[in-house]
Amino acid sequence: MPAVRGRLTADAPLAPLVWFKAGGAAEWLFEPQDADDLTGFLQALDPAVPVMALGLGSNLIVRDGGVPGVVVRLGKAFATVERTGDEALRCGAGASGILVSSTARDAGIAGLEFLRSIPGTVGGFTRMNGGAYGREVADILVEAEVVLRTGERRTLSRADLGYTYRHSALPEGAVVIGATFKGMPGDPQAIQAEMDRIAAEREASQPLRSKTGGSTFKNPQGHKAWALIDAAGCRGLRLGDAQVSEKHCNFMLNLGGATAREIEALGEDVRNRVRAHSGVELEWEIQRVGVQA
Repeated sequence: MPAVRGRLTADAPLAPLVWFKAGGAAEWLFEPQDADDLTGFLQALDPAVPVMALGLGSNLIVRDGGVPGVVVRLGKAFATVERTGDEALRCGAGASGILVSSTARDAGIAGLEFLRSIPGTVGGFTRMNGGAYGREVADILVEAEVVLRTGERRTLSRADLGYTYRHSALPEGAVVIGATFKGMPGDPQAIQAEMDRIAAEREASQPLRSKTGGSTFKNPQGHKAWALIDAAGCRGLRLGDAQVSEKHCNFMLNLGGATAREIEALGEDVRNRVRAHSGVELEWEIQRVGVQA
């Protein structure tokens, strides 16, 4: 491995770093000290070694056999948010949705309230065009700063990212290190009221205090994934310690000792049952990475 100024750990357990609290280890876990540390490392790293970015791990199944190559995790140095101009915020990729929306509120910037409900980091929801409550990152993104697998640093526009529903055209191995979002003028009290409404709605409808992975499947065109899952009789369905949430059918839970294999297999069982019941093919929204044990 190339020399680094940050932290480079071999055979690093990833289960503690993901919401499901299950799965294997990273062959290497790299926590760069800053952007230059990351670019220098990737430039010197053998091009054959795969690289994957990890945010808060809220939308991820890490398979039990672990993740080969290097997992990059951006820490506090990347958890920054600053106002750059009229209704615009430049955000480090390690900043949480809550930090971004709260900073926007304090600055009187409306339109970013939905980020309060996304349990991830700027890097993660910029990569996957995260969204909730009728809004998505494509609605607010001005540009994203990324480091390509080669170590080249580039600024990409919204058009460059090729956004579609919960997807971007970001190349394999690229790491988002920052993004600029733009909202509109707003009253801080009104913004806070909208954030409170979103938080209350999430609390009432989602299993937030469980080991989960957020929304499991994308909403198919013209359908709600949770309704299809419910209609197929999957509410509360279990496989070992993996369970389909009874509170919200599009969430899966680790009730204690579920393996990543059990969680993923339960998801595939749900897909099969929905296909048999309604003919609709559910697509995974949760990212599944690594190798089976």
